[in-house]
Amino acid sequence: MIDADEFETMTRILFIQPDGREQFVGASAGQSVMQAAIGALVPGIVADCGGACTCATCHGYVEEAWVDRVPPPSADEAEMIDAGCLDVLPTSRLTCQIKVTDELDGLVIRLPPAPP
Repeated sequence: MIDADEFETMTRILFIQPDGREQFVGASAGQSVMQAAIGALVPGIVADCGGACTCATCHGYVEEAWVDRVPPPSADEAEMIDAGCLDVLPTSRLTCQIKVTDELDGLVIRLPPAPP
């Protein structure tokens, strides 16, 4: 469990569910956004492949204001998004492929609707 003082020194990521519910998560530099989400039990981030970029169950949308602040997707990630994600948007990313840095403090990830 993260205490309040430790949370203040971590990179904060905001996850927004399709229904508008918000959850702030503390993340450490070097871990992936997906790892931070899994550690905080964020609904909608399943991470079946554990971060190997082979399943697309950590799909999220990077908030428009943050798109230019995260590295662009690799060819492998873009291919997996095209092949494995529903409701793809231009801001779609696999959260396992976004590494947390101090510069990402305040990053906003919107989660797609659950598959039917």
